[in-house]
Amino acid sequence: MSSLENKVALITGGARGQGRSHAVALARQGVDVVLVDAPAPVASVSYALGTESDLSDTVKLVEEQGRTALAVQGDVRKPADLRRAVTRAVQEFGHVDILLANAGITSYRQLSEMDDQQWQDMIDINLTGVANSIRAVLPHMLDRSYGRIVVTSSQAARRGMPNLAHYCAAKWGLIGLVKTVALEVAPSLGITCNAVLPGGVDTPMMRHDEVYQIFAPELAAPTVEDLEERLRRFNPMPTAWIEPSDISHGVLYLVSDEARYVSGATLDIAAAFNAS
Repeated sequence: MSSLENKVALITGGARGQGRSHAVALARQGVDVVLVDAPAPVASVSYALGTESDLSDTVKLVEEQGRTALAVQGDVRKPADLRRAVTRAVQEFGHVDILLANAGITSYRQLSEMDDQQWQDMIDINLTGVANSIRAVLPHMLDRSYGRIVVTSSQAARRGMPNLAHYCAAKWGLIGLVKTVALEVAPSLGITCNAVLPGGVDTPMMRHDEVYQIFAPELAAPTVEDLEERLRRFNPMPTAWIEPSDISHGVLYLVSDEARYVSGATLDIAAAFNAS
């Protein structure tokens, strides 16, 4: 691929998981990174979210690649936080070339039993938070007639999934958002907007008791091994997990010059789960 040397990427949800993987992968290609995360709990989410320590660890991993990382605490539900992050990025580096709108949460409950806060948190973070991120960086990209936007959607944007109505609604919505932004920025020629649609990725979002119980409800105390056994059933390719680095490889392509005419696209990285 062509060089990404001296490009600057802003990554939401950068403290750990896929965001961390993307940050390190980009740094290896010569990219400086702005990491935006809100190291605080969300009331409707049962598992621990990223911490300040996680964010600091990602900064160190980027610096180990010989690149600069700027950590900004910010909540994607707050447009002002995203605008502040972009302002700091431009002050520090002079420009922002890449946005990875990656921050997201998950939770599980049938829609008939879901409380208002659980629904609202999901839509506010997984859908509106992405729109807030794009809105914050897009004026800068339009001024420069250059930018690469990659949104983290999901295989939940391809089908309905019980106990995930709010998550599916948000992730389906992201595809419409991406395609619309791609059309709106197309006249600028140098700006693209795409989505990656991962399957089951081995991150902290998937490794906790609530997930195990959802995937193996017949068991009194299911474990990660029970989850893995069921994930292998779902994936036509014989693997339980997709690694964060597998998603990062797709991201690297979408932000490259080789993908300059790829816009409004959805890239499935899901061990053929998307093929059925």
